[in-house]
Amino acid sequence: MSGKKMFGGIMKQAQALQERMAKLQEEAAQKSVEASSGGGMVTVQVNGRQQLLSIKIDPEVVKSDDVDMLQDLILAAVNDGLRKSQELMADEMKGMTGGLNIPGLF
Repeated sequence: MSGKKMFGGIMKQAQALQERMAKLQEEAAQKSVEASSGGGMVTVQVNGRQQLLSIKIDPEVVKSDDVDMLQDLILAAVNDGLRKSQELMADEMKGMTGGLNIPGLF
C-alpha cells in the first residue's frame, strides 16, 4: 500500500470518528442523570454534556435557615451529578471506540 493511500485511509477513519463523536455529543445533550444529597433534600439533573439542567430543594431545608448546610448539600449533589454525567459519557465512548481507552476523549 502506498503512503498516499494509507494516509487517505487514515484521514477517512479520522473523519468518520469525528462525525460519530459529533453525533454522540448531540445525543448526550438529550440524556440526563439525576443525583441527590441529604437523603433527597437537594436533587439535581445534569445532561451528558455536563450542563446542570435543574436543581430541586426540599422546602424543609430552606425553613431550617441553615445556609451552610444548604450550600454543602447543593455542592455535594452537583458534584455527584457531574460525576454521573462523566460516567455516562465514558460508557458511551467505550461503545464507540470498541472499549479502547483513548486519552483526552472523556
